[in-house]
Amino acid sequence: MKFISLITVLTLSATLGFGQILQGKVVDVNKRPIEGVNIIIARTGRHVHSGPSGQFIINAIQKGDSLLISHIGYESQGLLIEDYSQLLVIRLEEAFITLAAIAVSPEIDAINLFADVNIQTNPVNNSQEILRRVPGLVIGQHAGGGKAEQIFLRGFDVDHGTDINITVDGLPVNMVSHAHGQGYADLHFVIPESIERLNFGKGPYYADHGNFTTAGYIDFEQKEKLDNSLIKLEIGQFNTQRLLGMFNLLNNENNAAYMGAEYILSDGPFESPQNFRRFNVMGKFVANLASLDKLIFTASYFASKWDASGQVPQRAVDDGSISRFGAIDDTEGGNTDRVNMVLNYIKTIDQNTMIKNMFYYSKYDFDLYSNFTFYLHDSINGDQIRQKENRQLFGLSSVYNRFFHAAKTDGTWQAGFGFRADQSNNNELSHTVSRVTTLDTIRLGDINETNFYAFANLNLSYKKWSFNPSLRLDYFIFNYNNKMLGYYKPYTVNDAIFSPKLNILYNFSRRLQVYLKGGKGFHSNDARVGLDQNVNEMLSAAYGADLGFIWKPGGKVIINTAAWYLFLEQEYVYVGDEGIIEPVGSTKRAGVDFSIRYQPLFWLYADADINYAYARIADAPEGDNYIPLAPDLTVQGGLNVVHPDGYHASLRVRYLKDRPATADYSFVARGYTIFDLNGGYHWRNIELIGAVQNLFNIAWNETQFATVTRLQEEPAPVEDITFTPGTPFFFKASLAYRF
Repeated sequence: MKFISLITVLTLSATLGFGQILQGKVVDVNKRPIEGVNIIIARTGRHVHSGPSGQFIINAIQKGDSLLISHIGYESQGLLIEDYSQLLVIRLEEAFITLAAIAVSPEIDAINLFADVNIQTNPVNNSQEILRRVPGLVIGQHAGGGKAEQIFLRGFDVDHGTDINITVDGLPVNMVSHAHGQGYADLHFVIPESIERLNFGKGPYYADHGNFTTAGYIDFEQKEKLDNSLIKLEIGQFNTQRLLGMFNLLNNENNAAYMGAEYILSDGPFESPQNFRRFNVMGKFVANLASLDKLIFTASYFASKWDASGQVPQRAVDDGSISRFGAIDDTEGGNTDRVNMVLNYIKTIDQNTMIKNMFYYSKYDFDLYSNFTFYLHDSINGDQIRQKENRQLFGLSSVYNRFFHAAKTDGTWQAGFGFRADQSNNNELSHTVSRVTTLDTIRLGDINETNFYAFANLNLSYKKWSFNPSLRLDYFIFNYNNKMLGYYKPYTVNDAIFSPKLNILYNFSRRLQVYLKGGKGFHSNDARVGLDQNVNEMLSAAYGADLGFIWKPGGKVIINTAAWYLFLEQEYVYVGDEGIIEPVGSTKRAGVDFSIRYQPLFWLYADADINYAYARIADAPEGDNYIPLAPDLTVQGGLNVVHPDGYHASLRVRYLKDRPATADYSFVARGYTIFDLNGGYHWRNIELIGAVQNLFNIAWNETQFATVTRLQEEPAPVEDITFTPGTPFFFKASLAYRF
């Protein structure tokens, strides 16, 4: 009650106001509103941000005050307030990012500056690179180009998304109780050129992000408008081709609309052609209404089909039976498609209050064929499996936002609620041969899973301090109808979890910020875990803390360093490849993150992300407590040239250290160091780009597993490293035309 009383007093104080009030709006040169602009009152150091329609309000303003206005990607400017009786319209001109213009302002998400710099200086060229923009995140592909990438972050083998929450414009990407793996996150429906920015956070410290937010979250924001239409043609080795079109349909002060489409095909470097095909189409409409309300509608369709050579055993490569790019079973592969619709409506109550509403719907189909053990279980037909599902996903959310100022305190009060419902029909695991014959059905059933949630979030700024206490409540209903029984008898389990969080930061100056984050998060287990009557832990809690700082020692350098700790409770995991439930036990992780961005010349940018993690199974004996495939040390970085004369270039490196493939470290997943190079020239409306992956043609393994397998001629099973080979030297050229 004391907490609620405090909010009431602060909100009333904001309504009454203190001193004079300045109302304004921030727009670009085409009079289109800009959201998220940082506006600092120089005299007091207070700051506000522009809302979705570009609007802002400053209380306790005085004549003669100076405003410092900044937003990444725009020219910063200062304004002297001489008249606060009229609406102040601020026009910002677009500009390429300079580190000198960045201030370390008192925001919880100031760390996102590092991702913004990456995207501005080194734009995304393909769907895999989208995830690599997060400092410290490593990905790997192990079933052709159509399967979701395997993700590694903060000492986690996240698999395809179990411990990282991923959204696109608020639309959930992770699939709960998925046929292949819990939290499966396939981002291939996103056209890379549509990405405007990404917001991310590491750890479980964010009340507006729920399920899977243990290692962290990533929210991709797609562009609301296009500055130009674009046609791009890409041609590369291995019969790789891509055609892209981004078309500006409407672009004025109040409305914007565009559509984009891409078609990709590639055979890959494998001896058996990959026959990869992907088609994406999307459209977005944005309306800034006269009432300062905002309406955004986004729709997209994605379809992908591919063949795959799968993982190959190291012993078969060593004895010459197959090459690195050969296969034991080259009939693996699959197809998938997804339809998305997202409607956002932002209602402005007054200059300090808004409600963000969202409704989304997805129809998703998935059909995957894999063979991880070759002839271990079936020495005649092989062990190929099929994982299949048809899913409908829908949900809504409503978030109330109130900005207030009382005496020397600024703040934001946020409260939200919503739900997400997944209906996965005929969720199947079968034993197949050559993607044609089904020999045995191992699992088959219908899954209905619903998540209701609510959260409250308070941001308070007092002088140089910022406090962010929050609380989240999630309630789940898991329902599974096992069709293998031959009769209808659904099994239902309910579970709930409270997740308190607290973030504190202190700004010594506009150059140095120290922060302490702590909180509880969780990820859900597969609905089929509830079939085991001895298992009632459907929600696995995670407890974490971060202590770090963001420092700008000079005008051209910005550094972030954090020491962190994360503990996960006992959890049970449904193994989709086997149709079984495995206890993992509690785990503990600790580490250090270090990121630096440096701009020695106005056209030259350098960056580096170094991430160390110590990951262990908490209850296992020493020497047998390694977490398989958990990354120990990762390094990513590079040099980027962006010259006003029209040319640009980038040299990137990524390093992954050797890591354990088993709990006793008896098998090693070998690390790698890979260099990529790209460059291009922009002349008027035409741009020519050349890109090389794996510049030095290193033989590297993209994904690796310690697996018990048997080849057809072998008399007994063998535990061995199976791997998917990484891309060899690969050159691609593209020609783009803007109009």
